[in-house]
Formats: sequence, C-alpha cells, structure tokens
Amino acid sequence: MPTKKKPQVTAAPERRRELLVTAAEVFAEQGYNATTVRKIADHAGMLAGSLYYHFDSKESMLEEILRTFLDELWAGYDAVLEAESGPRETLEALVTESFREIDRHRAAVAIYQKESRQLVAQERFAFLAESQRRFEKAWLSTLERGVAARVFRADLDVRLTYRFVRDTVWVAASWYRPGGQHSPEEIARQYLSMVLDGIAVRT
Repeated sequence: MPTKKKPQVTAAPERRRELLVTAAEVFAEQGYNATTVRKIADHAGMLAGSLYYHFDSKESMLEEILRTFLDELWAGYDAVLEAESGPRETLEALVTESFREIDRHRAAVAIYQKESRQLVAQERFAFLAESQRRFEKAWLSTLERGVAARVFRADLDVRLTYRFVRDTVWVAASWYRPGGQHSPEEIARQYLSMVLDGIAVRT
C-alpha cells in the first residue's frame, strides 16, 4: 500500500510573507481605513476566507508589517549607534541606513508616515510611539554631539534640523522604487552632500 505524502508545510511561511507584501502595498496605496480583507485577498488572487487561514484580521497584518519594518530599522540603527563613531559619521550612517530601509520596506514606511498618528491611539499599536521616542533621541543626541564637538554649526537649531532631516529622508518612500536608477547608498550620498553643506562648520 503506497505511503501518503505529507502536506507541504514549508511553503506556508513564504506564502505568508508574500501576502504581507501584498497587504502592505494595498495599505500604502488605499489607506488603512479604506482597505478591507477582501481587497487584500483580491490583490493576492485568493478568496477572502482563505486569507483568514494565515491572519485573523487586517489589524494583525498591519501590526506584523510595521513590527517587521521597525525591528529591522532598529537593528541597523543600534549597530550604527553602538559603533560610537563621530557625530558626522553617525549622522551619515543613520541617513544611509534609513534609505536602505526605504528600499527594503517602502510600503511599510509609507504606511508609517501616513497612519502612525492615528494608529497609536490603539493599544496594539502603542509600540509606534515608543519607536518614535527612540528615533527622536537617536537623531537629536547625534546632532547635539556634533554641535558640542564643533563639527556642526554652533547656531544650529537641533530640533528644527532633526525635523527637517527626518521628514526629507522618509518622504522618499512616496517616490522611491526598488531597482531604480540609483541605489539607496547613492541616494543617501547625494542627500548628505546637500544637507551637510548646510550644517557643517564653514572653514
């Protein structure tokens, strides 16, 4: 009597990742509130009921999308901060890491930009506020070190500079497309050449 083949369970994690990529694109394009499980399923080419095999709600999908993005972002940021380089080098590395994350998680960044202010009111998304506090501390402390070390201008408003750098880096998610003409590192280099000429000490 022939032995029955065991079901393929190894494909499930990969399929799950594919569905999260699809969901992220739909959330980014249509907005969280306007997106339904049915819309995600339609874009994934499956029935809405089949999507519940992998996820119990659109909230759980969004949470996993954002947590994955932020976990990777902080792995990169923590490595930069732990290197304890000079303030200019740290700023350059943070900007470069940010563009790499946009390359890896463009849709998640777009969702974070558009939806985080509304989402933090929900308990399951409270981690967004904590990440924002860590983010602000990392950037402000780097700028403050640069001013103290006379690497950046003494008259620099570090909070205003932080907001400028933050917004101009992350808005790239609205136009950046992976596989384009410029790599994340090249975009970061061009960006830094414009920003640092404005805040570096004039010699």
